[in-house]
Amino acid sequence: MATSILTSKSRTDRTEREPSAPVGQGRRIGSHVVLVILAIYFVVPLWWLAVASTKTNAGLFAGDALWFGSDFALWDNVTGLFTHQGGIYWTWFRNSFVYAVAGGVGATVLSVLAGYGLAKYRFRGRSVFFALLLGSVMVPMTALVIPTFVLLSGMGLLNTMWAVILPSLLSPVGVYLVRVYAQDAVPEEVLDAGRVDGAGELRLFFQVVLPLLRPAIVTVLLLTTVATWNNFFLPLAVLRDPNLLPVTVGIYNWQALSNAGAGGEQVWNLIVTGSFLSVVPLVAAFLSLQKYWQGGLSLGSVR
Repeated sequence: MATSILTSKSRTDRTEREPSAPVGQGRRIGSHVVLVILAIYFVVPLWWLAVASTKTNAGLFAGDALWFGSDFALWDNVTGLFTHQGGIYWTWFRNSFVYAVAGGVGATVLSVLAGYGLAKYRFRGRSVFFALLLGSVMVPMTALVIPTFVLLSGMGLLNTMWAVILPSLLSPVGVYLVRVYAQDAVPEEVLDAGRVDGAGELRLFFQVVLPLLRPAIVTVLLLTTVATWNNFFLPLAVLRDPNLLPVTVGIYNWQALSNAGAGGEQVWNLIVTGSFLSVVPLVAAFLSLQKYWQGGLSLGSVR
């Protein structure tokens, strides 16, 4: 009798558990569908850009927009970037690289120093400074362009590379991310043990803290580099010399000329090809830094 009771109980438990399997499977299918839709949403514009860069000026307005045309003109378009207006596109490309590297690396260094200081050091006014930091995160960067313009004008830095690099060094989001990550990723016990062993603050920072902050450093570096590379409104406001423009503003000027038809200049193929080439460094930067990002995250998961 006891055996029959146990058998009936196991059947009842199995019956109660069976409906949960389809529910869980349905949730997984739903999440996969959402991910596929999001992937298509983000990949299709990049695919269109890659396809459009292989077309001639006339081919952009004829045929299937999401598939290659009969003439593969990618190399001709790249050659046109070398010759159009004396190859100024590559000057813009170089400027964007300089702005992105200087602004991204500089903003990352300042964010790591400030974020670690706010997370691990006790000083008067720390809460006030962090509150101001949170408030500055909410302010859109475009709202600061005009005050930045006035400030740079008073310093005599307009129409120079410093007019783009110096504002790019400030990243409230980067400081916030490092501060939040360092709060838990850097144990107080490890710092106290290092101090007891006679290690100075600089030695602790470079030998202990930086390896622990690697995921946050890579994240901030990617965010600030991409933000500086894609910066448009600030260079448009503070730069006048065509040889100092980044690729974003330079391509915008070509687009304005093509829309106006000034002098019969229609360079849509160069605009699309230049836009496609400007995306390549960002993809390369992400792919090259991703292994350090994932490696740091996996180290943090087993610490």
